[in-house]
Amino acid sequence: MTASQHAFHFAQFNVAKLLHPLDDPRTAPFVELLDPVNASADTAPGFVWRLVEEGASDATGMRPAGEDVIVTLSVWETRQALWDFTYRSGHLDAMRRRREWFERHVEAHLVLWWVPAGHLPTVDEAMERLADLRANGPSPRAFTFASPYTAEEAARHLAVTPAAPEDTSAA
Repeated sequence: MTASQHAFHFAQFNVAKLLHPLDDPRTAPFVELLDPVNASADTAPGFVWRLVEEGASDATGMRPAGEDVIVTLSVWETRQALWDFTYRSGHLDAMRRRREWFERHVEAHLVLWWVPAGHLPTVDEAMERLADLRANGPSPRAFTFASPYTAEEAARHLAVTPAAPEDTSAA
């Protein structure tokens, strides 16, 4: 994880449903892009961390959203750092070809949110944020590039969101 002077970092979680298994020849061009794109992310300005399966160089073997769905989860110092990597690097070339390898999205597939610097989100946390976005639309706790919130808005939202009442009934 990269050190940072920011109080909050920017988390992203993305899901993509494969048209064909990763070992299918039709998916080979995507698989060939994984290492170079991930290496580019790892050295991109503002990169903090990305999810990697234990013993692997990426997270493509992890399937928390279904057997045919791959995920990415990463943390960046700022929204701009993630935007620049996503849309101003070699990553964009892979995105332009996504229809060759992935089904068209019918619901939200990318969720963004702010985390305290040093916090590494879990896959469960990311899945919950995506579910929140799908169920409730953009909010300070789960949003998109098209409907962003600042770290300050997210912090204020967290400060005023009441905790769920505890169950004090006897078992």
